[in-house]
Amino acid sequence: MFTNLAYAMGTNPQAGQGQGGGLMGFLPLILIFVIFYFMLIRPQQKRAKETKAMIENLKKGDKVITSGGEYGVVEEVKPTTVIVKIAENVKVKYGKGFIASVRTEEDE
Repeated sequence: MFTNLAYAMGTNPQAGQGQGGGLMGFLPLILIFVIFYFMLIRPQQKRAKETKAMIENLKKGDKVITSGGEYGVVEEVKPTTVIVKIAENVKVKYGKGFIASVRTEEDE
């Protein structure tokens, strides 16, 4: 009876091989970070670059949609602002950051 208990309390035959377990312990965290990067961070960075390029390329005559949902045509572009014509004789000044998108012919 006591011999079985002594064998059960004996040393782990794989005790000397546990040194590499530290790196393997971090592998799931590293894998989660990589998945998180490719699923969330990278698409967000790509979208931010596209929005920045769209804002830098605004020009007179572009048909735009503001972040408030107003449709208009760009009348004048200044370094930080845009003047948008939203109706006859109605021009509104917006910050460039409030231009959500440029409409294409397909959006009409």
